[in-house]
Amino acid sequence: MSEVTSAAEPLLRLTKIDTFYGQAQVHFDLSIDVPRGHIVCLLGGNASGKSTTMKIILGLVRPRSGEVMFDGVSTLGLTTPQIVRRGIASVPEARRLFSDMSVKENLLMGAFVRNDSAEIARDLERLLALFPKLGQRLSQRAGSLSGGEQQMVAMARALMSRPRLIVMDEPTMGLSPLYVDRVLELIRTVNKEGVSIFMVEQNASLALDIAHEAYVLQTGRIVLSGPAQTLKDDARVRDAYLGGADAA
Repeated sequence: MSEVTSAAEPLLRLTKIDTFYGQAQVHFDLSIDVPRGHIVCLLGGNASGKSTTMKIILGLVRPRSGEVMFDGVSTLGLTTPQIVRRGIASVPEARRLFSDMSVKENLLMGAFVRNDSAEIARDLERLLALFPKLGQRLSQRAGSLSGGEQQMVAMARALMSRPRLIVMDEPTMGLSPLYVDRVLELIRTVNKEGVSIFMVEQNASLALDIAHEAYVLQTGRIVLSGPAQTLKDDARVRDAYLGGADAA
């Protein structure tokens, strides 16, 4: 297979995914595209299959059928470290930092797939300019930070691998309004620097405000998809996720 890919081809493509946990089917013919340079959000309620979608992208769950292509090459059968080396990084739900390690040690863990120490040091300096508060916390235990600060560590850690795609699971969950705004601003900034974003987010209004495209997942099936603004104006999305027609 040629590894020459068209610029018009999505960076990430999930095609006709069927996933099972034992006899229980989680996904039904799931297909999602993440175009290069775009922010794509996946909306859905609890037990809709959102987290399993993230696990499939990262190689933590193997679908029974279907295909996962990243930059034109299948990732099925690859380990998670191999997928990270291909250019996919993760900001997991609830951050999942190494709480007893320092902020700096957590950030450097994001570069575990790299061996270019001089470039790693330069990237760390660049990220501390993007996340200036972390520069004041480098020696502090990650577990002692606020939720918003921990989310920034998780994002900076993901960027240390120099990814082309970051998958984010509920990046604003549990954050104060101030940190929600800051995290969304950082997502936009990272995206403008050329990193594609695929995010699962419970706050549909916020997600649709920053995304280019969106998908709605219900009990393992994509029931709506399209430009984010179009979905935000869709009565079905407003009724299900945005508080109905009277929502602000």
